[in-house]
Amino acid sequence: MLREVGAERILPPAELVALHDCAGRVLAEDILADRDYPPLARSARDGFAVRAADFPGSVRVIGEVRAGDRFQGAVQAGEAVEIMTGAPVPDGTDSIIMVEHITCEGAGTITTDRPVKSGDFINPRGCESPRGSVVLRAGSRLDYAGIAMLATVGRTLVPVYRKPRVAILATGDEIVDVDELPMEHQIRNSNSASLAAQVARAGGSALILPVARDTYKATRESIALGLEADLLLLSGGVSAGKYDIVEKVLAEFDAEFFFDRVLIQPGQPLVFGRAGGKFFFGLPGNPASTMITFELFARAAVALLSGASESPLHLLQARLTREFRHRPGLTRFLPAVLSVDGSQITPTGWQGSGDVGAMARANAFLVAEPERESWAAGDLMRVLAK
Repeated sequence: MLREVGAERILPPAELVALHDCAGRVLAEDILADRDYPPLARSARDGFAVRAADFPGSVRVIGEVRAGDRFQGAVQAGEAVEIMTGAPVPDGTDSIIMVEHITCEGAGTITTDRPVKSGDFINPRGCESPRGSVVLRAGSRLDYAGIAMLATVGRTLVPVYRKPRVAILATGDEIVDVDELPMEHQIRNSNSASLAAQVARAGGSALILPVARDTYKATRESIALGLEADLLLLSGGVSAGKYDIVEKVLAEFDAEFFFDRVLIQPGQPLVFGRAGGKFFFGLPGNPASTMITFELFARAAVALLSGASESPLHLLQARLTREFRHRPGLTRFLPAVLSVDGSQITPTGWQGSGDVGAMARANAFLVAEPERESWAAGDLMRVLAK
């Protein structure tokens, strides 16, 4: 999305972060193997290191070698070395016989009537990652396997992109702070809290601004502050109501609007644009709409601004546990419960896009296609993982 609206993508600055603090961060440069991996040919099985030409037949066992050790000397014709998984392959041998495929005879002799091929159960030197090869690419987000790779190649300091600062601005006279006791016509500011969590998961650093009241002056001052960040997320004030003034205020900043509505539910009144060189999203104010539009649109923006090369949606398919119907015309993302094994999906009851409880009970979103009206129990349906 950001690639389409900008002529050239500008990557954030890089910084060095300690290995144990870089999980979830995005690599700023390629990471290379500092040596061959494995550095020596090693055994992939417990068994015996042998010369393939000696089999079928019998050979004499002259020693053993385990992981973290090396066999001294070379193995000659008619000889074998007992070996453990991961141990270096002794000189003179070219294959491994698994322990369950041999018969032990007296005086340290083993025998097998199986043919043995050169290279059996041996991981050659450098077969995983040759020295100088790229083991992790710039733009990839570091997960636990990536952390293990960094540790393997000895990187205690890791070059990663700086996290983007994402300003979060809730708007509306009806909103009070989380620690306040709301009156009957008021609600606590759940949107800023949920957006901060979503921003952090997408790789950004959230800056929660004070709630902007429904006046031009308050909204303008807050938006000006928010545009100092790398990305501005607004919630509320983007519908067609009398006091929905966010778009009008943004226009005063010479904002360029790329779209102001999407054909989904919940979340139709979604604004995306750029002002002063900074991107912004005007998200709908109802909590479910805010959460869903962030996941579908703004999450990718945060990820790309954090240096990630891509940010795919986690879509899968599961079978409905009961019949489902909706009115065609819009793509709907509705709270649902995905089974532990990911094979079944159950729509949850909800009371509309203000129902935070239904969103909290759900672990996924059912994706209802706009051209279809009904699905029977057992039908496959698309699911967006939460």
